[in-house]
Amino acid sequence: MFNHSSTPAVAVTELPADAYLLDVREADEWACGHAPEAVHLPLSELLGRVDEVPADHPVYVICKVGGRSAQAADFLNQGGRAAVNVSGGMLAWQAAGKTMITESGAEPFVA
Repeated sequence: MFNHSSTPAVAVTELPADAYLLDVREADEWACGHAPEAVHLPLSELLGRVDEVPADHPVYVICKVGGRSAQAADFLNQGGRAAVNVSGGMLAWQAAGKTMITESGAEPFVA
C-alpha cells in the first residue's frame, strides 16, 4: 500500500525551528500531550481535510511512533506536497526532552 522506505524522514532533534508540525494522532492522544507548535489533524480525517495542509512549504508529520505519520507523509507527497516523517514520533519527542503541553493544564504524556 505505502512504501515508507522512500518517505523523507527527520529526527525530532533535527527539526527546523520554524517547522510546520502536523500531528496526525487521534483526539484522545492529542489531548494527553502534544508539541506546543503542532497543528492537529487526525490521520482519520486527512483525506477529507487535505486542503488545510500547506502546499507552499514543507510539512513535518508526527504521530506516536512514526507509522501513521509515514502513511500521512506518503499520502501528502503523492498529492504534490513536500512532507517529511518525524522519526520515532512523540515517543522520541518526549525522550528528547522537548516541550509538551495540554489544553487542560494537566501534566502532558504520550498516550
